[in-house]
Amino acid sequence: MPQTLIIGDVHGCYFELQALLDKAGLAANDSILAVGDIVDRGPETPQVLDFFRQTPNARTLMGNHERKHIRGARHQVKLALSQKISRQQFGDRYADALQWMNSLPIYLELSDAIIVHGYLEPGLPLEQQNPSVVCGTMGGDKILRGKYDRPWYELYNVGKPVIVGHNNYTDSDQPFIYREKVFGLDTDCVHGKRLTGLLLPSFQVISVPSRGNLWGQVRRTYQRPQPPTPKEAVVWSEQDNQALVLLIERVRQANEKLLTALQATPGFLELSSRQQAKFYAAQTGKGVFANLMQLARLGKLEVELARRIIKEPGVVQGLLDQGCE
Repeated sequence: MPQTLIIGDVHGCYFELQALLDKAGLAANDSILAVGDIVDRGPETPQVLDFFRQTPNARTLMGNHERKHIRGARHQVKLALSQKISRQQFGDRYADALQWMNSLPIYLELSDAIIVHGYLEPGLPLEQQNPSVVCGTMGGDKILRGKYDRPWYELYNVGKPVIVGHNNYTDSDQPFIYREKVFGLDTDCVHGKRLTGLLLPSFQVISVPSRGNLWGQVRRTYQRPQPPTPKEAVVWSEQDNQALVLLIERVRQANEKLLTALQATPGFLELSSRQQAKFYAAQTGKGVFANLMQLARLGKLEVELARRIIKEPGVVQGLLDQGCE
């Protein structure tokens, strides 16, 4: 039976998204659906948007962050810092990204569950729900607080379960599950906790750890009042660059060796691409070298991106000295 992986708030965390997909090991006929807020705060917002735009079996709802980009472009609201940073990240592609975000649905009803980003107002059919409520905007919060004296999920009484994002109701790295009827998948990946998904129809929870407080890192980078002084700046010498090129070559060789070994494993080639990726990830483990291996597997291991992952030249020499283990 085909599966659907519902994914919580990604917020520009491309590598965590790929790690979650690898862990899920989806088959070719399985589907991917994000609850919205795939943009803003994280370091790879354009890459995440491109993934959902270009992957045939992947789609996303509109969250309050996508909605704010759209309304900001219409001068209906002022953009927050996270939207302004995303606008810089997109550069001259921003108008095109806005057009695509404006085409996103605000809810989807599947055979197993209803999917929205924010909330559902009790007693109203989907087509009559206020978009501000469904998308989880501040205006939607105000509507619910003004009409009800209990949290919306305690009043949810529709037959199908509803799956949402937007709020980390547990304030932890664990999803929120209320009476097996409401599933909250926002587990603050961009703030350093986890990225969480839910497989349908089994309702199996899958999650992967975050690389750290990515929004803090991005905010500090873009709010820096002036360029770093030479003393503060990370300088890559010619020797560092040569070492990096050597490391990249070794990573590519290790990737080819691992792929060759896996392809010789009985049954490996019959697996879907995502299932193969899951096996690959299990072999590489964690750490900087494992991240570089994943880039090599995806055909994206280039010098500039490798520098962003490694950050400090000393890490390169350390990996080389340790035999890249």
